[in-house]
Amino acid sequence: MASEEVLDTAALIAWPMERIVGGMVLEAQREELYRVAPDRLVLLDAVEVNWATPGDASIEASRKLAMLTGDIAGLSSIDLELLALAMERGATLFTDDYRLQNLCSRAEIPWASVMTEGINSIWSWEVRCTGCGVEHEIPSQTSASKGDIGDCDICGSPLRAKRRK
Repeated sequence: MASEEVLDTAALIAWPMERIVGGMVLEAQREELYRVAPDRLVLLDAVEVNWATPGDASIEASRKLAMLTGDIAGLSSIDLELLALAMERGATLFTDDYRLQNLCSRAEIPWASVMTEGINSIWSWEVRCTGCGVEHEIPSQTSASKGDIGDCDICGSPLRAKRRK
């Protein structure tokens, strides 16, 4: 591996094991793999990967960037940590997550797709009520379920992230 590579869970599932060797992964991805592809976790434990944890300052920087663009509404805590690790190490992030690609592009962090074409433009997001249409503040934290932002405090309808025009 010529330069450092941070691997999203999509790479851990889709790539052949020899391609994963030497990549940086998060300990939290172990739990994710256990849920979605336990057989891959067994194989992953048999190859040489670099288990890494980003520093708190990098996580906070990635969170602030995600709040600025509005991408935070569709990210998990693992996504933020992967971004933080790529920022911290100056590594390329391999991901099919369009929101992570968007953030990498915005921050000039190198990224590459795993199985998809990837994004071709940078977007910003806003949070709007699906019922009354009122714009709400971008949340400051990720949600347990991607896209679950909460409910409108005016009418009670679900909030959704929409592309800012």
